[in-house]
Amino acid sequence: MKALVVDDDRVLADLVAFALRHQGFEVVQAHDGEAALRRWTEEQPELVVLDVNLPKIDGFTVCRRIRAQADDAAAMGHPAIIMLTVRSEEDDLVRGLELGADDYIAKPFSPRQLVARAHAVLRRAGKAPVPSVRQVGDLTLDPSRREVRVAHLHDESGPVALTPLECRLLDYLMANAGRVLTTESIIDYVWGPEGGDRDMVRQLMRRLRAKIEPDPARPAYIETVSGLGYGLRVS
Repeated sequence: MKALVVDDDRVLADLVAFALRHQGFEVVQAHDGEAALRRWTEEQPELVVLDVNLPKIDGFTVCRRIRAQADDAAAMGHPAIIMLTVRSEEDDLVRGLELGADDYIAKPFSPRQLVARAHAVLRRAGKAPVPSVRQVGDLTLDPSRREVRVAHLHDESGPVALTPLECRLLDYLMANAGRVLTTESIIDYVWGPEGGDRDMVRQLMRRLRAKIEPDPARPAYIETVSGLGYGLRVS
C-alpha cells in the first residue's frame, strides 16, 4: 500500500515517512502543493498525509483538487486524506472535512498517533493495509500472524508465536537492523510515549530473547549496547 506525505517541513515529512514505512507502506514525498498534485497523479497512493500550510498551493486546495480529480477519473480511486495543521480553529477543521479530508491532526503529534489514525481511516474506507513480512538474516517475521521463523529453530518446532508487544518490538528491531535504538525510542514505538518504562523494556527484551535466541544468556541476534540501547545484528 502506498502513502503520499506532503509537508514543506522536510524533517517532519521524513519522520512521518519513517513511521509509515515501519507499518509496511511504500512512501513517496512532496514538499509543496504543485508537487503534491503531480505525485498523486503519478503514484495514485491509497493514503495522503497533507499539511495545510504549503508553498505554491495550500493544502486545502490540494485536497479539493485531489477529490475532484478522483471523482472525474474513477480508475484513480479515492485516497484516504489526513490533514496536518498547526491551526486548531473549528473553522479550519470544518473546512478541511468539507473539502473531503477523512481526518485532521493538529501539530505537534506523535508519529504513532498518526499511524493509528491512518489505519483507522483506511479501515473505514475498506483499504486496511496488510503488514509486510520482514526478513533479516535467520529471522522471518509475519506481523499479520504474529509469528517469527528462526532458522535454527524452524526444523524443530516451526514458527514461534509472539505476543502483540513482542511482535511490535521485533518488528521495530528488524526494520532498523544494524542500528542502535535508544530505550526511549523503543518505549515510544511499542507502548507510546506515556505507556512504558525501562524496566518494561528489559522484561520484554528478556521474553523475546527467550523465544528466538539459541542461548538467551549470550544473545546472537539482539545486542545490548551499554548506555545507548538495543539493536538487531545483521548477519
